[in-house]
Amino acid sequence: MPQLLLEIFSEEIPARMQQGAARDLDRMVSDRLKAAGLTWDALTTYAGPRRLTLVIDGLPAATPDREEEIKGPKASAPEQALEGFLRKTGLTRDQLTERDGVLYAVLSSKGRATTDLIAETVDQVIRAFPWPKSMRWGSGSLRWVRPIKRILCLFDGKVVPFEIDGIQSDAITEGHRFLGSGQLLKASDFVDYRTQLEREFVLLDVADRKLRILEEAKAACAARGLVLVDDDGLLDEVAGLAEWPTPILGDMDPQFLALPPEVVRLSMKVHQKYFAVRSSPPSGGSTREAGEGGAPQLAPNFLVVANVEATDGGKALAAGNSRVLSARLNDARFFWDEDQKVGFDAWNEKLKGVTFHAKLGTLAERVERIAALAREIAPLVGADADQAETAARLCKADLASGMVGEFPELQGIMGGYYARLAGYPDAVADAVRDHYKPQGPADTVPTAPVTVAVALADKLDTLVGFFAIDEKPTGSKDPFALRRAALGVIRLVLENGVRLSLGGVLFGVAVASKFGAPTGILAFFADRLTVLLRDQGQRHDLVAAVFALGDDDLVRIVRRVEALAAFLATDDGANLLAGYKRASNILRAEEKKGPVPTGMVQTGLPNQPEAETTLAFAVNAARTAVETALESEDFAAAMTALAALRAPVDAFFEAVMVNSEVPEERDNRLKLLGQVRDVMGQVADFGQIAG
Repeated sequence: MPQLLLEIFSEEIPARMQQGAARDLDRMVSDRLKAAGLTWDALTTYAGPRRLTLVIDGLPAATPDREEEIKGPKASAPEQALEGFLRKTGLTRDQLTERDGVLYAVLSSKGRATTDLIAETVDQVIRAFPWPKSMRWGSGSLRWVRPIKRILCLFDGKVVPFEIDGIQSDAITEGHRFLGSGQLLKASDFVDYRTQLEREFVLLDVADRKLRILEEAKAACAARGLVLVDDDGLLDEVAGLAEWPTPILGDMDPQFLALPPEVVRLSMKVHQKYFAVRSSPPSGGSTREAGEGGAPQLAPNFLVVANVEATDGGKALAAGNSRVLSARLNDARFFWDEDQKVGFDAWNEKLKGVTFHAKLGTLAERVERIAALAREIAPLVGADADQAETAARLCKADLASGMVGEFPELQGIMGGYYARLAGYPDAVADAVRDHYKPQGPADTVPTAPVTVAVALADKLDTLVGFFAIDEKPTGSKDPFALRRAALGVIRLVLENGVRLSLGGVLFGVAVASKFGAPTGILAFFADRLTVLLRDQGQRHDLVAAVFALGDDDLVRIVRRVEALAAFLATDDGANLLAGYKRASNILRAEEKKGPVPTGMVQTGLPNQPEAETTLAFAVNAARTAVETALESEDFAAAMTALAALRAPVDAFFEAVMVNSEVPEERDNRLKLLGQVRDVMGQVADFGQIAG
């Protein structure tokens, strides 16, 4: 079946927008073609520095004929209703069909040539394309990220004729701006198009560009006994900057290695888009030597990705880039030297004039809150209270430093360096460096006690403050990253085994900060914990069943959930859950009629079934065993105790009629079912569990 090939060729598209544009092109074209009734075998999009390309294989030559039945009014409806329906459908009364007293209109339409639909679709897509930023050029009304130069559009090897703001569709494209022959390329299909582009030094697929960068970069480094420092984010960016990426290894002045490696790497990455390089470790040595914060020890080299193949092997390019990098690193060294002359006292003084939030005070006031809270949390995590408070008082100071002003990404990291240079203990410097962690699901979780105390204090102050002023996340909006902060608290607590009453701590923060008690914050934590555990394979209903008990010790909650999941995966657990739901349904039905009897269950009654007596004794034994297990937090033992109820419960429902006509028997059996529910309810709210 025919193939559609579309290329929108323009001036340079920013790298950060390219992959989003490829997805948008896929979505917008797909939606319009599907709405017209078209199907296809495969659709692929490509994005690069100067072109967006789409290829669809297996498109039919025309859209299918369509027939649609529309339900109308009843045949007996007033004349006005009938006239309105006829106007809507464009039919006459004798063209309607009557069925079961209701009128129907059958609308038929012939299929359209796919080329006509393609022309309309391309026009609509280009005019409505959702670029984050766009521009107009010339005298036209068209907006695009950069001026469009030409549009290649082929269907079944032939040009689809259309014109958009003076740009006429054709079969022509262009090769590399510098390396190409300069001749226009006429394509016949996608294979021919791609082959010609590669001959003209254009790699269409971003995956191919990344592979070329990595292979040639690693080879260039290996030839000098060096190792490329991996940076996936930078790789994504430079792959969008060059159509024929050519890695070149350059040298830099070794004196700059006296700067923190994070500063060197960020100067390279942010300003110049260079990869950092490190020395290859000796045989048998570590492949990842690290400085402060796990940053790799660097070599006096860099790797730049050029968009040309230089005749001198890149020597002139490397030398020119080295001079530019030296200028950038000289700026960084200036900030490094000047910051050391200023220090923490001056920086903290500056924070008094920096507003954190209009309703939450200045950064200096926030530091005071974090310091007080870190001191309170310290004993809970085994940290020295004085060190925790000291670290908290230093943790935001580097926000006023010159280096962080230039590189905001280094907040905390530079504070750690400066604290160490100022003579503070390693535990304090490490806490300043790492207190923002974890900043996302893939980030590492600190384990040093002082760091844990400050990190928790920082995140809890943020959460309580913004909840207190009713700046909670709504839908997909979370401008203050409160979901990330809550997840950070949860991971810090769980991965360090911190035992605390979350509700108590949150209340203490609210009281100490004088913000007032925030509403909904515990439920917010429950939701975040549910998301975390669900990502780890746990069922959300089990988290709800445990949270319903009112426990706010996150470590204990997770242990309960894990034990509950293991229990329900067994036959005993699944069958006991069914028995619980049956008992609950009976009790719920009786509660609608009036109070359900409670109190001691009697045994040894006249004509009492053995199954009833057996269950009564089993419930008493299970209660004792469950209470003992829960006191020692042996949740597996608690589940084992519940498992002992499975057979007696099954036997009870098989042999005993709960709603006996004898009131005393009925009341006794309802009491027994109530006790079954209560004993199981000590472990979890089984009513919240699906199944």
